[in-house]
Amino acid sequence: MKYVIVQGDGMGDRPDPAHGGTTPLQAAHTPHLDRLAGLGEFGLIHTIPQGYPPGSDVGNLSLFGYDPARYYTGRSPLEAAAMGVKLGPADISFRMNMVTIAPDGAMDDYSAGHIDSADAAALVETISESLADETFQFYPGVSYRHLLVWRKGLEAMTTTPPHDITGQAAAPHLPSGPGADQLLRIMEASRTLFADHPINRKRSAAGEKPVSQVWLWGQGRAPQMDPFTKLYGLKGACISAVDLVRGVAVNAGFRIVHVPGATGFLDTDYAAKGRYALDSLATDDLIFVHVEAPDEAGHMGNREEKIRAIESIDREIIGPLLEGLPALGEYKLMVASDHATPVQLRTHTPDPVPYVMVSNRRMRGDRAPVKYCEAEAARTGIALVHGHEAIRHLLDFC
Repeated sequence: MKYVIVQGDGMGDRPDPAHGGTTPLQAAHTPHLDRLAGLGEFGLIHTIPQGYPPGSDVGNLSLFGYDPARYYTGRSPLEAAAMGVKLGPADISFRMNMVTIAPDGAMDDYSAGHIDSADAAALVETISESLADETFQFYPGVSYRHLLVWRKGLEAMTTTPPHDITGQAAAPHLPSGPGADQLLRIMEASRTLFADHPINRKRSAAGEKPVSQVWLWGQGRAPQMDPFTKLYGLKGACISAVDLVRGVAVNAGFRIVHVPGATGFLDTDYAAKGRYALDSLATDDLIFVHVEAPDEAGHMGNREEKIRAIESIDREIIGPLLEGLPALGEYKLMVASDHATPVQLRTHTPDPVPYVMVSNRRMRGDRAPVKYCEAEAARTGIALVHGHEAIRHLLDFC
């Protein structure tokens, strides 16, 4: 039996009165997802337990089959694992975004215009040359997503994800509490270091957003996760361009499948992800395919881009999987999201999101398609209340 999980990050949304009360999933042309919704078990999944932040860290832990109440320690430690950064038991890891602050002090862009990795790495190097020591180390990641490690540091301070405050004054959301003075020192130093940096001069000349500073958040210690093979008896692989998701996979003992053209943004190579997913099943029992694009479009407040991303997942990943999987024998497929990212809010919410499960043993061609969307999923009355139990449910599904 082969297992496939396709995770369309942030696909869930809320009805938009400006577009007839529809969501992007309702508006998108998704014949393959609609067919699956008609053929399989279709309903809502609660990936964010009550009391937990509605982030991709919590949501993806759930979808990988790990109860956040037991395994969640913070976002950045998962990214550290994907980057190969070792954390001691007393070390604290922080996500370090490259951000653009508007002249009026508002958070203009949590990604500094989705800065490319090479430009960002040069800025991280500048910070490291100036500020790194035995206590604080800086590591470049992908695009705007980077890492600070505070050896034997503090973690009880309050920090805010920059994508939660787009368009809002940044100052009220700066780190606060024990140890925050060290974070503020680094953030303020980055403003000075970046002010006349060659990278920013180049970006400004090209009409691109400058990087105002780094923004620190998402702190935590390294989690202790049981191997996926021990919990579920399956050998897993993961396709993702995002360190967070790869970090969950690494901690779970998954093999990471590197896909050329996978960017973690709207321009990702969807078709390549589908091809590599099928290829991986020659050696792996389960493949987890993550696509970041719908989430990025939600954060941008761009409904049309989100619709296009959803349609690309349907056309270039779900369709080819449905065509290629039968040649591999028996299979089960689940499609879900880690959380909702409503376009109107431009941030995550803990709303339950649609999911569908199918097994080749149960698929019937005479059932009519059902629109894969929030409203139709709710109408079924089916709900997985504990998202981390979805893996076990998929294994038992027949």
